Amino acid sequence: MQKRNATVAVIGAGDYIGAEIARKFASEGFAVFAGRRNGEKLAPLIEEVQAAGGTIFGRSLDARKEEEIAAFLADADRHAPLEVCIFNVGANVNFPILETTDRVFRKVWEMACWAGFLAGREAARLMLPRGGGNIFFTGATASLRGGSGFAAFASAKFGLRAVAQAMARELGPQNIHVAHLIIDSGVDTAWVRERREKLWGKEALDNPDLLMPPASVAGAYWQLYQQPKSAWTFEMEIRPFGEKW
Repeated sequence: MQKRNATVAVIGAGDYIGAEIARKFASEGFAVFAGRRNGEKLAPLIEEVQAAGGTIFGRSLDARKEEEIAAFLADADRHAPLEVCIFNVGANVNFPILETTDRVFRKVWEMACWAGFLAGREAARLMLPRGGGNIFFTGATASLRGGSGFAAFASAKFGLRAVAQAMARELGPQNIHVAHLIIDSGVDTAWVRERREKLWGKEALDNPDLLMPPASVAGAYWQLYQQPKSAWTFEMEIRPFGEKW
């Protein structure tokens, strides 16, 4: 592994997508700053990355709090220049419209949209003086259409996409690559498997080609990072070949 003088910040470093992003970038020589609500849950990931020779730091982080985001990214940048910031906070909930409380709606928006704005803005503040960087956002099918029961989630994801798009148009000419990755499928996680079984029965899990492996998401982010600025993608959609769309 060739060490780089660069840091990647993963905001929303959960057990699946976030962890795979951390593993991938660590394996490519980046120092990884991983943040999630309960930082203690990062211990197995930290141990694994370090055992493989990588550099990783775990932090407890509430991405909805401006001061915590700013401090987290500043710490990452002090270790080595912040080259990549990936916002991967999940807020996927499903409630019938009459059961969607104002608290649920507001909380989902704070997690999936407001927090993304904070992360992108603070990352840009660190990257602009150096004249370059990469800011990536995790989107979903709900970024493009509102499904039944997903009013809160879709409105937040629509908003995050708008934030990312506005940032890309503003920051692209200043050599900062802003991209939005739409994952148009269920991701292969314990929560998704449990939900699918509950909704459609165990047979819904019989076809492995309908779920996105978290490592494939991490690979897509690596592809975005490697793009030359002469051919930057703003929005990439990924889905398993068995997914209908």
